[in-house]
Order: sequence, then structure tokens, then C-alpha cells
Amino acid sequence: MAEKIFEKKQLAKKSEDFSEWYTDVILKSGLADYAPVKGCMVFKPYGYAIWELMQKVLDEKIKANGVKNAYFPMFIPEGLLSKEKEHIKGFSPELAVVTIGGGKELEERLVVRPTSETIMYSMFSSWINSWRDLPYKVNQWCNVVRWEKRPRLFIRSIEFLWQEGHTVHASKEEAQAQVDWAMEMYKNMYRDYLAIDGIAGRKSESEKFAGADATVTLETLMPCKAPLLIISAKILPSLLI
Repeated sequence: MAEKIFEKKQLAKKSEDFSEWYTDVILKSGLADYAPVKGCMVFKPYGYAIWELMQKVLDEKIKANGVKNAYFPMFIPEGLLSKEKEHIKGFSPELAVVTIGGGKELEERLVVRPTSETIMYSMFSSWINSWRDLPYKVNQWCNVVRWEKRPRLFIRSIEFLWQEGHTVHASKEEAQAQVDWAMEMYKNMYRDYLAIDGIAGRKSESEKFAGADATVTLETLMPCKAPLLIISAKILPSLLI
């Protein structure tokens, strides 16, 4: 049975309360719904279809650049994550940790993937033996978990979908060229497919990705009830130089 079509008059007024209007549109159009787990969301078929179309476009561009898809475990040994002290420090407030498996307390706690750098690069170290193996470029479509204190549908929930590309190069210049290419790909996706423009640039030292030398990002702004308060959407959280 088709879902009941809602009328514009049933929505909160965008000009009066953008936040309520934003949530109204998502719920009443059938894009998503709140999950039984607080802070998580369910992609309903209509909403997930949009994600699939976006994934299809990006996946073709990623593969055309010579990047191959792979998949890594969502459980990361805590000791492996702890090797990167700056990395773990940046994520520690948002980590979800597994302490029991199969009814027994685990000898080593497992962190549910907040991002995949540590587990990916531990594998890269055994796969890459010389400069002849470079560049090494992989991409992963997956879910990640970050214990967000103020979740919001599609903008940030405790568990969310994304892709993360990780590449290894012989020089910083080659790595930078890869980052520049990725930024153009994202800008093209936002501008030409989603009709959303933004400001691209380098984040400050205090805002850069945990463990990175530098972080570049494309920021878009959303209005809200308070004129001076903005929500910024970051689309490039996973590329390191």
C-alpha cells in the first residue's frame, strides 16, 4: 500500500523553524526514520535509493582513477588503534568498544570502526615491499560508528554510511595530487549532481583530522533558527596527506 501523500501545509514553516522543517521533510517524505537505538536512523527505500545513485556515480569516478575497492573488518583491536596516540586521542570520546564476545570477556577489547586508517595501514605495511608497489590505492564503502552526542538525521548519527579512500605514494607531491583529485570529485558531486555549492579549503591546525599532517574539506552551510548558528557539513573526513 502506498504511503499517504502529505501536503505542504502539514510541514513546519521553513522560515520560522528550519530545524523542525528539515526533520519534517525527511520523515514525511519517507526518506528515513528514527531507529529503536537512540542516535541511529533507518534508511527507508526512497532514502537508500538516493544513496545508491550517489554511490554509483562516485564509484565509477573512483575506479576510473585506478582505485580498487576492498573491505576491512569493522572491529579494530584496541592495541592497534592505540599505536597512533594522536589518532586515538581525537576519537576517544566517540568510540564504541566491545568487551564481551561469545559470552566471554575478550582478552583484548575491540573498537567498532570509527575510521579505518589503523587497520588499513597495518595491512599495507605487509603488502607494500618497495617503491615498485606504489602507488597503492584502495577505497572502502562501509559504515562507521561514532558516539555522537547530538545526532541529526543524515547530517550525523551514531552509525553512518560513507566511503573512505586510502592511498600510499612514493612522494608527498603524488599524495597531494591524489587529494586534489579527490577534492575535485567531491566538489563535482555536490555541485553538479546535488546542486549544493560550498567553500573548499584547508582546515586549521585545531580542526584538522586526528593524526593527519593536513586536512582539506568542502564546507556547506545550512540555515537554522538562530541566525548566528550554522551547521557545517564536511565531506572529506578520511583523506590524509
